[in-house]
Amino acid sequence: MKNPYFGRLLTAMVTPFAQDGSVNYKAACDLAEWQINHGTDALVVCGSTGEAATMSMEERLELYRQVIKRINKRVPIIVGTGTNSTSSTIEATRLAAEVGVDGVLVVGPYYNKPTQEGYYQHFAAVAKSTTLPIIVYNVPGRTGGNIAPATVARLARDFKNIVAIKEAAGNVDQVAELYRTLPPDFTIYSGDDILILPFMSVGATGLVSVLSNLGGKLLNDVMNAYQAGKVQEAAYFNSKMVPVAHAMFIETNPIPVKAAVTLVTGIDAGQPRLPLTPLSAPALAKLKEVLKDSKLMR
Repeated sequence: MKNPYFGRLLTAMVTPFAQDGSVNYKAACDLAEWQINHGTDALVVCGSTGEAATMSMEERLELYRQVIKRINKRVPIIVGTGTNSTSSTIEATRLAAEVGVDGVLVVGPYYNKPTQEGYYQHFAAVAKSTTLPIIVYNVPGRTGGNIAPATVARLARDFKNIVAIKEAAGNVDQVAELYRTLPPDFTIYSGDDILILPFMSVGATGLVSVLSNLGGKLLNDVMNAYQAGKVQEAAYFNSKMVPVAHAMFIETNPIPVKAAVTLVTGIDAGQPRLPLTPLSAPALAKLKEVLKDSKLMR
């Protein structure tokens, strides 16, 4: 099994919406095209950044179909199928497989707060239900619970189609423990742009990124330098990347990055769906300042 499994830089793609709030499928396909021309190795469609939580299953499946058709196997297409119900996660994964996706991102069940055994049984049931490669997504800030490294290691040992983790607990120690306990061919993806350099130093080999919706080069510069053993150069590139990555979170993700995508790429990402609201005027002014300073925007 290759490591990183889907490539080093995966973009957690925003979902563009039209003025009436409907999915703008053409803009989504144009954005997918833009991203793979700017350093993305794979696309993650309908994850947290893609506002899957406020999209219907019909909208999500149509988005998968159209992006798959446009990209035409040039990069892997991974889709978010995780819910807080094991049965609905299995069904969403089945439907995604029928459409022809290359893998699924499955978030730890939110709200329920499972035990570690509950996490294991949930992911085990999903893994048994599909042949698709699975990325476990650990994001305690959104789910209310942490998937322990020992649980991930147990899953990796028992299920060959659980191939990677997107680790977004923000904890370098936890990444180090994952690296210590997981097989060497199991991919650890950072789920935080700003932590990619310290995470790589303890075993991560890739990133599922928000910033790469518009700034893939900034992230590739950091990762390429570190991979080449140029640690000081990586630190320099990191110092240029971090302020832009922070700006993507001046309000709740994906509010800022949708505005940034429109400003930088010229592709209208539209506004987020309620309960998320458009970027506030002070935040927009700050965002524009950071994008200009980084030369992503004139």
